[in-house]
Amino acid sequence: MQTDEKTEKDTGTPRLSTAHSRELGEELRRTRHRAAMSSGSVAEAMGWSLGKLSKLETGTRGTSAWEIGTLIGRLGADKPTRDRILIIASEPDTGSFLRPHNGIPDTLAALTLHEQAARSIIAYEPLAIPALAQTEDYAYALTGDRDLAKARVFRREIQRRRAAGADTVLYTHEAALRMMTGGPEVMRDQLLHLTLMCGWPHITPRVIPMTAQPHAALQSSAALLTFAPPTKPLAYTETDAATVFHDHPSAVARYQAKMRHLAALALSAAKSHDVIARWADSYDRKSR
Repeated sequence: MQTDEKTEKDTGTPRLSTAHSRELGEELRRTRHRAAMSSGSVAEAMGWSLGKLSKLETGTRGTSAWEIGTLIGRLGADKPTRDRILIIASEPDTGSFLRPHNGIPDTLAALTLHEQAARSIIAYEPLAIPALAQTEDYAYALTGDRDLAKARVFRREIQRRRAAGADTVLYTHEAALRMMTGGPEVMRDQLLHLTLMCGWPHITPRVIPMTAQPHAALQSSAALLTFAPPTKPLAYTETDAATVFHDHPSAVARYQAKMRHLAALALSAAKSHDVIARWADSYDRKSR
């Protein structure tokens, strides 16, 4: 990840950040915070201006892999952190990148950074409640991983408590409501929680009914995030082992089309609330 420093100095205008450059900057910022070092002391130790370090941490400028290596050495990063950052720094910024997550995608820097900055979030799950709406018990029943379940709830609560929360639409197929994950009590509590979320500001759960016509948009999970201009939208999709991020315009356009199809197939917010409440009541009766 290198940049033309002469261009930046000549124009006085920082380059536009990308998802890849912001991820690298966030990894560096987290490493500096873990080292309990101020930005001023790090910039002085590196012989940089404070502005150079700040722009690097926000992804609006790059530098050489050698300088990145020197920086993380100054910060005393452990080997896994050092190796991860150097891999990111050496990658070409193509507009798409893959991040292994060892079964816990909710803690990826590229995910948490962008969710917390997003102006809008649209997410879809075909066979599960979307991650940003899951209760801890449901997430645990779904994954069998208590650490992941706690990370997922923490991620959800960050979004809920944001002063200017992202306008969020969470699409789920009715099949996920019918699938008894963890037993009737877990499903009752999950769907009651989802019903309550229908009344939260900035959040709109919507259900795609079993009667919806088959469509390619229904096949796989995905999320689409938008940001304040001039930051480009970001799409991502998760697999069992890795999350793939895209901010290349042609890739993002495919996800934008997918979300338009989902909007056309889904029930209205009011009808979705009624369907969710009906299934919550059904599980409540089964749990008695």
